[in-house]
Amino acid sequence: MTTPQNAPLEAEALPGPLVGVDWLARRLGAPGLVLFDASVGAHRAAAHRIPGARPFDLDGDLSDHTAPAPHTMPGAPEFTEAMRALGVEDRDTVVVYDGAGIYSSARAWWMLRAMGFDRAAVLDGGLPAWSAAGLPVEAAAPTYGGPRGSFTARPRAGLLVDSATVARALTDPAATVLDARTRERFAGTAPEPRPGLRGGHMPGALNLPFAELQDRDGLMRPAGELRATFRALTGEREPGGERERERLYLSCGSGVTACVLALGAELAGYEEIAVYDGSWSEWGMPSELPVTTDL
Repeated sequence: MTTPQNAPLEAEALPGPLVGVDWLARRLGAPGLVLFDASVGAHRAAAHRIPGARPFDLDGDLSDHTAPAPHTMPGAPEFTEAMRALGVEDRDTVVVYDGAGIYSSARAWWMLRAMGFDRAAVLDGGLPAWSAAGLPVEAAAPTYGGPRGSFTARPRAGLLVDSATVARALTDPAATVLDARTRERFAGTAPEPRPGLRGGHMPGALNLPFAELQDRDGLMRPAGELRATFRALTGEREPGGERERERLYLSCGSGVTACVLALGAELAGYEEIAVYDGSWSEWGMPSELPVTTDL
């Protein structure tokens, strides 16, 4: 269904946590639709955007720079102020993309969810998919200079968790801890990109590199394939039958690509999902938190 031009979007306009480029192209510029570019690093510096995109700056205001780990979630007052400064209203519909495809955009989506905002989705394939479809791109960095919004953060407990919670989950037979880093970093055979971190992984964690949830074209794999991928790691055999650990705790390098796993898990039908905010940037620091290279 095509939204009439200039008609405000309603909550039911989102088909789920993932939207395609055709869906966005039909609604681009509609009142009530906020489009965020959540690119980080080199992709943020590329200075290309989908028309009208505003900056969701994970390298700037939308991380807590007083925390020891990068990309730490800011507090509710700071998040509220950042969203209001970007013109977000409580009844808006938000779509987030990034220049890498599906990378940091999932982090922005999960942050919004953690702050009680459900009318948000990730653009499948991000800016590369949009460009490949021949849709317009502006040679400019995302910006916003409009009126302030009315957004109010309403934090949800349990969507972002700390190291103590993850430590308990590692010994919980009803839970699975998944690490989204590459297999080489998980095994400790490749160096960590951030200096001073130990190599390896949490004892009891399992490895699911975030890129394995995407097809070669950068789009998320179909829900059935995602479910099978997660089930291969969370399924357990028991005498007389089979049961599955439905509670997922997700980690990565700095809490960014763990959110790609969160997106995949939601598309796969999981309901109990938590992201370890500090991730390996915290766990891997020299400390008493256990680390292993055993596979």
